[in-house]
Amino acid sequence: MATATTTGEVTTVQKPRRRGRWLKYGAVLVVVLLAWAAYDLYAPRRTSLREFDADEVARLETAMWRSYYSRRRVKLFNELAELLRTQYRLPLLRSNAVAYRAAKAAFVFKDGKGRPDYERALPDLVSFYQSIRAVSDTDFDVRRAARLELEWWIVHRERRRHAPGDLDRALADLQAEIFRLPAERFAEHARLRAAAMEIRDTKAEQGGVTEEDWRRIDELLHRSWRSLHAAVNP
Repeated sequence: MATATTTGEVTTVQKPRRRGRWLKYGAVLVVVLLAWAAYDLYAPRRTSLREFDADEVARLETAMWRSYYSRRRVKLFNELAELLRTQYRLPLLRSNAVAYRAAKAAFVFKDGKGRPDYERALPDLVSFYQSIRAVSDTDFDVRRAARLELEWWIVHRERRRHAPGDLDRALADLQAEIFRLPAERFAEHARLRAAAMEIRDTKAEQGGVTEEDWRRIDELLHRSWRSLHAAVNP
């Protein structure tokens, strides 16, 4: 009986000790995760916006266009996050937080019916460009970049109200602000990107965009982003 009682007492004492030990481990893990999250989201970083893989950007842009026009929000979000991680070198949590704001702006705009509706996307675009500016070694104007981004979206949406070349200029103006270079440097990039949009829009109006159409769009976007890379890395 004495032996059994002793064993029982040891077991009774060990259980609270084990629970206490696991609680301590859990608390330490939570602290570590919170510290990692804070570092991921807020730690200062610097990267060059000129250093990107043009072909990878083009591949992801084609994929994002397809996701956007088919209203696949989660897929668009994931593609945006991948772009931010691989090309802007944002860490995991930050890339997802920034991608969320960009995807939200895109679908707020998509559901809009006129400029007052479109303007509702601007706060998220400002937040997006603030995050890009925070890691960029180029000192661009965040609010102007956000406004120029929204403006080319509007010109593209309302293209029948605009003269030929307006979309090209709007696209070039955005890159000129981001890279702080003359807009003329981005004329070819803008022209090719606008041509890709024209194919997508025309084919959609004619009944649907085929895989062959998407292949042509992808080729134009590859040429467009290669041109931009050359323009900012002379």
